[in-house]
Amino acid sequence: MVFIKLSPPRGAVKRVKRVGRGQGSGHGKTATKGHKGQMARSGGHTRRGFEGGQMPLYRRMPKRGFTNPFRVEYDIVHLEDLSVFPAGSAVTPELIYEKKIVKKVNGKIKILKKGQLPHALNIKIHKLSSTAKADIEKAGGTVEVLK
Repeated sequence: MVFIKLSPPRGAVKRVKRVGRGQGSGHGKTATKGHKGQMARSGGHTRRGFEGGQMPLYRRMPKRGFTNPFRVEYDIVHLEDLSVFPAGSAVTPELIYEKKIVKKVNGKIKILKKGQLPHALNIKIHKLSSTAKADIEKAGGTVEVLK
């Protein structure tokens, strides 16, 4: 059997700096922390964003914007996406989810006019644009808006 001794390349492994172990170590007395000052003290570090007592940047910047807690997000479905349903069928949000047109089963859906609707469909949906509604009715379908 041949044994090969593996070792890291020369200079890849550094010695651990042992501080505060006497003058002979080269890292005695102040233990590489310099003389006095905040960083020489025990626990002498500052929090993130601290600027030495100066007003920090995140507090100097103006407050901006507003998040409306009552905003309703809609998943967008285009008319051309509804061509996967057979003519005359009823289309509900659950069926749209089953066909993987949208990702969320409980999310609200809005239909927009992009492309053409090839055949009549009976659609029950949360919201739709006026142009999409006109196209659906022009194709001979019906629309019912859900709450």
